[in-house]
This record gives sequence, C-alpha cells and structure tokens, in this order.
Amino acid sequence: MKQNHFSKWCIILVSSISLLSYAQKTESHNTLTDEQKQEGWSLLFDGTTTAGWHIYNQENIKSAWAVIDGELICDPNTQNVQRGDLVSDKTYDNYDFTFEWKITKGGNSGVFINVQEAAEFPTAWTTGPEYQLLDNANASSHNLKDGKRLSGCIYSLSPLKNKVQSKKFGEWNTSRILQQNGQITFWLNGVLTGQEDMKSSRWKELVAESNLGKFPSFGKATSGKIAFQDWANGVSLRNIKIKELN
Repeated sequence: MKQNHFSKWCIILVSSISLLSYAQKTESHNTLTDEQKQEGWSLLFDGTTTAGWHIYNQENIKSAWAVIDGELICDPNTQNVQRGDLVSDKTYDNYDFTFEWKITKGGNSGVFINVQEAAEFPTAWTTGPEYQLLDNANASSHNLKDGKRLSGCIYSLSPLKNKVQSKKFGEWNTSRILQQNGQITFWLNGVLTGQEDMKSSRWKELVAESNLGKFPSFGKATSGKIAFQDWANGVSLRNIKIKELN
C-alpha cells in the first residue's frame, strides 16, 4: 500500500516538474528583459495575437496567419481564408530587427523591408528587398543555381557574403536585419550574410540586372513597413523584436 502511494507521488512530482519546465520555456519567448527595455527594444509579436499586423493591402481579416503555442504561423493548408503577406501596421526607418524562424521541409519564405503599401502595388515584394528564408538542404534547383536565393541572402540580388547554412527544417534559426540610412546588413545564426547600400550606384545596377528591375518602385525607399511572406510550405516565427535607431 505504501509503495502504491509512493508511486503516485512520484508521478505527480514528475508531471509537476514537466509542466513547470514547459511554462518556463514558453514564458522565455516573446518577452523582453529589463536590459532590453532600457536599450530601447520593443516586441513586434506578443506571442498570443497578431496585433500590430495585417494582410498586405487588406483590412484586419481572417487569414492563413495564426498564433499557436506562442508562434506566429503561416499554414499553407488553411482553407477558406485570405492568402497574403503579413505586414506591420507601422512604418520603420533606421532600426535593428531580430527574429527567430523555422520552416517545413522544402519550405521557402521571406521577410521584406521598406515595404510600400498602396493599391498601385499588388504585392509587398514588388517594393522592398527580401531576406530569404529557405530550407537549403531540400531547396529546388532554381533556388540553388546562383547562390542568390539561399537563406540569409538579399534575395535575387547578391550571394551570401559568408557561407552559412540554415538549420534543419523544423529547427529554429536566428536572423538579424540592421538598417541605417539606407545601408542594410543581414545576419543568419550570427554570421554576416548580406550588406548593401540602397543609395549607391551598385544597388541600382544590381536591381536593374535582376528580375526585380521591371518594377519601377522596387528598392528605392529606405523606410517602410516590414512584411512576412505567405509562400510555399509553412513557416513559424517568434521573438520578433525591433530597436529603432536615431
């Protein structure tokens, strides 16, 4: 009888520890430390809602974007909803922007910056440069052919400055985008991957030589909104933070 009671208490203890551990892990995401707050960081995702975001060129309507277990998720299999990129309500100029992401097998998505939102622009990607999110290990030959479409690239414009692989699908990556007076710098998992000056003649040449050059407004703005791409396969994001710079 005593042994049965002891076994029950062991089960309760183990369950309590597991629940506490899960709660601590969940609470550690989508939050700011006191130090980060003092440094000027702000959360762009509260971990429970899509507040502060909307579908590009649409009102706040039901979409494929949802929040599940503290993750901002775009599910490509969601039915009877509006498809589209998720764009910030606010416009940003100079900033330090960080986020974590994971993707499904063979997944392909991206983050756009300096997005101009207006009826004359049908999609976010026709206005602002893209930070590529990709499952490199299972990517299509199209995305591997010239090195300009790998994770961390300034999509379709320049190859990685330093070699780095995105983590295996289903595992979390850390990305950072820094913009200062038109100069953009990308990092993937702590490695510098892209750097271009959007005010330079080199930038104009890169755009003109790419497929993006056919869009007259692409890459000209050095301020705008941030957007997450609704594309092939699913993508999840968390710990989305920004520090605006003077």
